[in-house]
Amino acid sequence: MSDISCRIEGRAGRITLNRPKALNALTWEMCLEIEKALLAWADDPAVALLVIDGLPCEKAFCAGGDLAQMYASGKAGDYDYGRRFWRDEYRMNAALFNFPKPVVTFLHGFTMGGGVGVGCHGSHRVVCDDSRIAMPETKVGLVPDVGGSLLLARAPGRLGEYLGITATRMGPGDAIHAGFADFFVPRADWPALIATLAETGDWQAVDRAGGPPPDSKFAAQQADIDYLFSGETLRDMLNMLKVSTRDMARDASKAMVGNSPISMACAVELIHRSRARDTIEGALEMEYRFTFRSMEHGDFLEGIRALIIDKDNAPTWRHPGPEAVAAHEVSAMFLPLGDDALTV
Repeated sequence: MSDISCRIEGRAGRITLNRPKALNALTWEMCLEIEKALLAWADDPAVALLVIDGLPCEKAFCAGGDLAQMYASGKAGDYDYGRRFWRDEYRMNAALFNFPKPVVTFLHGFTMGGGVGVGCHGSHRVVCDDSRIAMPETKVGLVPDVGGSLLLARAPGRLGEYLGITATRMGPGDAIHAGFADFFVPRADWPALIATLAETGDWQAVDRAGGPPPDSKFAAQQADIDYLFSGETLRDMLNMLKVSTRDMARDASKAMVGNSPISMACAVELIHRSRARDTIEGALEMEYRFTFRSMEHGDFLEGIRALIIDKDNAPTWRHPGPEAVAAHEVSAMFLPLGDDALTV
């Protein structure tokens, strides 16, 4: 089996991620294979639904995108490789979001970054006890992308701003509360459920298998989150966090330490713009404006160096802290791209 397997089993189009040593990190070639399968199966009467999983990897559905080649090419001054990767990935994300048949995804272990773009745009998103879902892009000098800004924008209240800025991980109950997942099914029951889906093509089997999810800590903290993250800019939120004595303020401030200042400021702006447009196409187009510029004008290359290449966890960001990011710098990252604009 290669890094990904796309095949038809019974009534189901099956997509299985298979890079266990890399925690199923998504490569450019995998994105293209997924898109090819989506195009082939959209009008195929033999395919009643899709099933997407990463079960050959014990620890993760998909821990993110494979960024090493982006870093190598970017450091050499070649920004086009990363831009092509993101453009093709985002086109695949849109096709998955708009797929005309039920899409059942099984999100075990880590589902982060690029994994959210494959796993969290389906119609029936299944989690289990060990599911850990997050948009950690601000830690590596990016913003929540792969359509994740739309998911964050649609989360209850200001939970999206909180998750996008802090990169906090969600357990299964949190993911369902935030709108990143739909059903809780014990992982031991997944093989039988997948077999039923393939045999019958009946998406309602997921409804019948789903049980009550674990409690969500974010649901209990929703009022505090809405209060502290109600500002229009990152600076507004920082001011609220500084003067608040709430435990949530202390925890959120701690979680933000070490994240890219310009990425956090831009994440707030991006989520607000995605909320206003409320379409996958609008979210991806705005995300691409940032990622297109992220190597040359953002913190992406330094973030990847510090967390993935050298692993010293000591990035030297362009700004000494989030207070130093000027409003015009945020606006500049979202200026229209003209002929380079994303079309999906």
